[in-house]
Amino acid sequence: MFYKRLCSALTLTVLLTGCSAISDLVSQSAERNVLSGREGINGPVLAVKIDDTNAAHPQIGLEDADVVYIEQVEGGLTRLAAIFSSVIPERIGPVRSARISDMEILSQYGRVAFAYSGAQKKLLPVIDAANLQNLGAQAQPPSIYTTDTNRVAPVAMVLRADRLMAKIVEKNYQITTASTVGWSFGDAPEGGKSTQSVIMHWPAARYSAEWSESESRWLLSHNSRSNLADSGIVLGPTTLVIQIVSITDSEYKDKVGGVTPFSQTVGSGRGFILRDGKSYQAQWKRPSEAVGTTWTLRDGSEIKFAPGQIWVALTDTEPDFTYLSASARATKTK
Repeated sequence: MFYKRLCSALTLTVLLTGCSAISDLVSQSAERNVLSGREGINGPVLAVKIDDTNAAHPQIGLEDADVVYIEQVEGGLTRLAAIFSSVIPERIGPVRSARISDMEILSQYGRVAFAYSGAQKKLLPVIDAANLQNLGAQAQPPSIYTTDTNRVAPVAMVLRADRLMAKIVEKNYQITTASTVGWSFGDAPEGGKSTQSVIMHWPAARYSAEWSESESRWLLSHNSRSNLADSGIVLGPTTLVIQIVSITDSEYKDKVGGVTPFSQTVGSGRGFILRDGKSYQAQWKRPSEAVGTTWTLRDGSEIKFAPGQIWVALTDTEPDFTYLSASARATKTK
């Protein structure tokens, strides 16, 4: 009402300029999610494990995630851990089982709601003891963990996230709302290399990302195919993080005896931050499981992320970059 009364009291010229200014202020004051920096609430944190084999694509609901982690699993394949807070889509999937790396990754987010399809028997007590709300499919009804009849097991389980979140409210489960996990958002640092694309490697999987000037984000491909979501949107972050980590064998094995790898995300190391068509050599630091991960340049100054979805590729292999030459950069800016 105040907005309408103010605008109606002004002359036409002042009305046009005044309403525009007020709209700008409203936009600037809109709530932004602290995990992704995009407009949206800082709601309860939901973490979902998602299959990442070729058969699992196109995946469902990933375009709404604030942060997506790419993890190595048995056989050198990858699996995703998707973090939702600003928007919870109705459906997410296909849902797959938890891994030991998830415990360390998720601990920095507080007491999250953890959705997954199951886990190795030896790992289940570890999940129960962790600071998270264990909402795995083994203890939930098929109305929440549904079967998509257009998909074939083991990539047919789809989470009805809307129903799961309603149950969280009904049961009064105490879930942490989004808070900072180390990074912040703002202008890009000076320098960086103009980058056309990058390829990220795992023993049996590959992701590539190509910068889209028109969409201001990195468009992803998975195993040489455009990474489409079930909605038809090409998945891709505004900030792509390539975190070089130690990946070692754990004490856990899958049902056919494959050794589960563990990606160590506590400690320090190096990597790359990609934003705004540039890549930056970076250092990461995470002193303990309870705190988030900070990213800096070699001189110790913070690298701020671009507001929008973030993907974090956890790998122990150097990525391959395609940089833009000075002439190519000049052509693109004309």
